[in-house]
Amino acid sequence: MQTTIDMKEMQELLRRAGALFENRAAAGHTREKGLADYVTEVDVTVQQYIREQLERRYPLVQFLSEEKNNDEIDRSAPVWVLDPVDGTTNLIHDCHASVISLALMEEGRVVLAFVYNPYSQEMFMAREGEGCYCNGRQVHVSDVSSMQESLIAIGTSPYYKELAAENFDLFYRLFMDCQDIRRSGSAALDLAGVACGRLDGYLERNLKLWDFAAGMLLVREAGGCVVDYSGAQMKPDMAANLVAGNEAMVREMTGYIAGRETPDR
Repeated sequence: MQTTIDMKEMQELLRRAGALFENRAAAGHTREKGLADYVTEVDVTVQQYIREQLERRYPLVQFLSEEKNNDEIDRSAPVWVLDPVDGTTNLIHDCHASVISLALMEEGRVVLAFVYNPYSQEMFMAREGEGCYCNGRQVHVSDVSSMQESLIAIGTSPYYKELAAENFDLFYRLFMDCQDIRRSGSAALDLAGVACGRLDGYLERNLKLWDFAAGMLLVREAGGCVVDYSGAQMKPDMAANLVAGNEAMVREMTGYIAGRETPDR
């Protein structure tokens, strides 16, 4: 990693930003961006605060975020990738399942990642080649190797409801063979759950870069795999379909996506 980052300073910055989630009045001030897609004053305030702090500390690093136009970004050069509130609908409903997701990309790859949950005060972080940590403790993906033993997280792609029939057919087939399924409503939170072994797998279509950039590195540094729906290694593209878990579970889930599962019920 070429850009020198003060890790303690970054953690404190995200904790201060996370305190802004407590503003219920701001969470209630919403604007609809699209079908089931909202932005609140909290999203805007958190983004503005983090952006100002990062630009002051690292003026040569670009800034890409969900709540701004990113047409000018050169993703081959150093760039922060921020989702100020991953789980905005959860925030609106006070579900306590929203996180800040921040990644640093250099030369087109993610080299640093933070996912901060202000409700549990858990700070997940990873640096390329250095492992994945939660509040200073190294974490790893689970060692579950079969669908029948697994707890799987799904994302319903709520902005693309035209995909619902196809998505829910897949979810039904997974549900019938795994122990159970979960949906948090936050891609970054689910990826952090995979990284620390609470979840055995996670999949979702049509995620944006700010949804998965940090979580992708967390999972990989925790010993897991992140691929697209075809099974190819996931790249930090602006939009993608994602499957995450340990190697065995990713192989299982991509088999279900391709219709290759052989249920034994």
